[in-house]
Amino acid sequence: PRLCVSASSRSERLTHCSVRAEHPPLVRSDLFKGTRCCQEDWSLVVKAVVQRVTKAKVSVDNRTVGAIQSGLVVLLGIGNDDGEAEAQWMARKIANLRIFADEENKFNRSLVDVRGEVLLVSQFTLYGDARKGRRPSFTEAAPPEGAERLVDRVAELLGENGVPVACGQFRANMQVEIHND
Repeated sequence: PRLCVSASSRSERLTHCSVRAEHPPLVRSDLFKGTRCCQEDWSLVVKAVVQRVTKAKVSVDNRTVGAIQSGLVVLLGIGNDDGEAEAQWMARKIANLRIFADEENKFNRSLVDVRGEVLLVSQFTLYGDARKGRRPSFTEAAPPEGAERLVDRVAELLGENGVPVACGQFRANMQVEIHND
């Protein structure tokens, strides 16, 4: 399954975060019924699109810069107000999100449980705001220097949790090849 994961950009609201199914867009998942949701303003959250894969790679100029076998591809968007707390939350969420099947074919296993890998790719376009006009605005996306620092921090935190991480190349025209699971 492909999931969108989000966390509030304000640390004090971090406990009110949720995971939502990608389809239909902007609809709460039943996974967190009864919790207060921070989806009131999606422009104020760290964002990730998570895809289970059997293998994946990212290339720049026809040269592979990162590749994984079984695990997750994570397209990660960093917002203007995101910081260390959001990086820590996202790394924990990615590592521990139970989206892998157990022996009974139920989603009870996490990336850590299945010893999967992560291909982490920075994706500022997750902050595209097309509510007005026909050209999206990316003003809520973090500037490249700050975004690169936090993407690197998420990769570091995943590694500290025992998750092997391959990364895309920041500020490059990347081609991502995904063999979804």
